[in-house]
Amino acid sequence: MKKVFIIHGFQGTPNGGWRPWLMEKLEKRHIYACSLPMPSPESPIRSEWVDEVVRVTERFAGDDIYLVGHSLGATTILRYLEDDRSRNVRGAVLVAGAISGNERSGAIDAFFESGYDFEKIRSKCDRFVVIHGDDDKRVPLSDAVTVAGELDGKLIVIENGGHLNAESGFLELPQCLEALEGMIG
Repeated sequence: MKKVFIIHGFQGTPNGGWRPWLMEKLEKRHIYACSLPMPSPESPIRSEWVDEVVRVTERFAGDDIYLVGHSLGATTILRYLEDDRSRNVRGAVLVAGAISGNERSGAIDAFFESGYDFEKIRSKCDRFVVIHGDDDKRVPLSDAVTVAGELDGKLIVIENGGHLNAESGFLELPQCLEALEGMIG
C-alpha cells in the first residue's frame, strides 16, 4: 500500500497550513496520508524528530512510503535519510526546506550542525521534488537550488510564495499534490 507521511516545521502543527487539504486530496485518491505530530515543535530536538520518522516508517516497512516535509520537516527528512536506521522511500517532497540555520533564536541549530551526506540521501530515495517560494524570508531560495541540484531533484519555484505556509496565504499547495501524483503514478 502507498502511504504519505507529512512532517510539519518548527513551531508547526500537523493540521496547519495546506496539510489538511493535501491529506483530503490524497484520501480521495485512496492514498493513505497522515500528518505526523512531531515532538516539542516549539523546541525541537533533532534526534527526537528523526526517531519519530524512523518509528513510523518501521511500522509500515512493507508499504511504499512517500515523505513530505515543510520547512524544518524537510530538513528532518534529509536527516532521516542520512540515518543508518532509515529505509528506502519511494519519493520525497521538500517544501521550503532549509539546509542552513537561520533562526535568530538558535532553537533549531542542532539540525544544521553538520553538513549533509547527499550521496547517502540520494541512495535512500527514488525521487525528489523541491518546492520553494521565490521570496521566502525565512529560508533562502539558494538552499532549495542546492538541495535540488545535489539530489538530482526537480525544483519548483512559486512566485510570491513566501514560506509556503498559512501566514503566506497557502491553505492549498497543488504543486505538492502534483509532485506526489507524479511519483506515485
